[in-house]
Amino acid sequence: MVLQAIKYTRGSLQTLDQLQLPHREVFEDIRDTRDAWDAIKQMRVRGAPAIAIIAALSLAVELQKVLDTHGQAMSAGEMVSLIGEKLDYLVMSRPTAVNLSDAVRKLRKIVGDAHSGPDCSSSSIGETYIAAAERMLVDDVRDNENIGRHGADWILKNTLWGREGKVSVLTHCNTGSLATAGYGTALGVIRALHSRSSLHHAYCCETRPYNQGGRLTAYELVHDKIPGTLITDSMAGALLRTEGQANRIAAVVVGADRVAANGDTANKIGTYALAILARHHGVKFLVAAPRTTVDMLTLSGDEIAIEERPAIEVAEMTGPRAQGSTKHRTVDLDHIETIRVAAPGIEIWNPAFDVTPAYLIDGIVTEVGVVGKGVDGRFYLSDIFDLEVRGGRADGRRKETPSPSEGP
Repeated sequence: MVLQAIKYTRGSLQTLDQLQLPHREVFEDIRDTRDAWDAIKQMRVRGAPAIAIIAALSLAVELQKVLDTHGQAMSAGEMVSLIGEKLDYLVMSRPTAVNLSDAVRKLRKIVGDAHSGPDCSSSSIGETYIAAAERMLVDDVRDNENIGRHGADWILKNTLWGREGKVSVLTHCNTGSLATAGYGTALGVIRALHSRSSLHHAYCCETRPYNQGGRLTAYELVHDKIPGTLITDSMAGALLRTEGQANRIAAVVVGADRVAANGDTANKIGTYALAILARHHGVKFLVAAPRTTVDMLTLSGDEIAIEERPAIEVAEMTGPRAQGSTKHRTVDLDHIETIRVAAPGIEIWNPAFDVTPAYLIDGIVTEVGVVGKGVDGRFYLSDIFDLEVRGGRADGRRKETPSPSEGP
């Protein structure tokens, strides 16, 4: 059974506190937008799609309370103003996550359209917002399953290992049910391969300094009984060089916080290094993300603002006390400790993300297909937003040229 990290019914929202994983499963009540803002900022909720969903639903929960108590006393204009103020507040919890700003833009338009309609009221506008936020939850799970399917198809058709049998995949950070409304993006591709019995093995980087790979992706792999191995970030090159052939490593698949119009991709720090390693070792490098992550107004990665996190995240680590012999270690969940791992006085640089240039990316997996490069080596991401008009496909075949290097 695929892990569920978001529990929602109208008027009630709970999310799995990711800072307590993998040792405790604790669901946190999100009662209003302030709770959501704090959970996002403190990284109890993380992952660009999940951030957008939690933010949108937190306001839905808050509005339900308003409608149940004093909504009738508000004018339609006052309800629109309230929603606008709350959306402005939520978008500042994680400015880098384009999914959040995209969700806010869409929700704001829906509310505006409702306000301009005939016989609108505070109640009708509030109900319109709540229904739209609920649709986002359903749509995200569906989109993630499609991303998984398209990514698995591409790997099996476009890599030597995929055409010959089972494949192994390396991933970074956490892009599964914990980072989305469910199923996942890059981890969704791994789940799709596993469901077809086409996955030999999954590898995940620990993803310092917050260890999302070690804490969260490893947790999801174990939960879903997917064969997996955890490595440190600095082991990736050695893994591809010494185990790539023997273990049929066909692709590195990562998620994205923002994809620029030219395909440059901002993702968790360490992604850029993996892309360089993949290119050097002839391994395909895929970005898996819904279309909401693509920002056509950002022309290149040079325009993406990179969040810098507190130095303490690198200097210290927190977790339950480990005890027992080397072979039989257990954890004492009643004693959570923080230890210093960096030398006192050293300066620390802690960017949350890096930008992988488009030329290192072989394909961008979306819910409508895999975008490949044109004959000029460029991505044409506008295609994936024109599908409804032209009835085309987004798998890149219309413009794609064969890769000069087959790769594994």
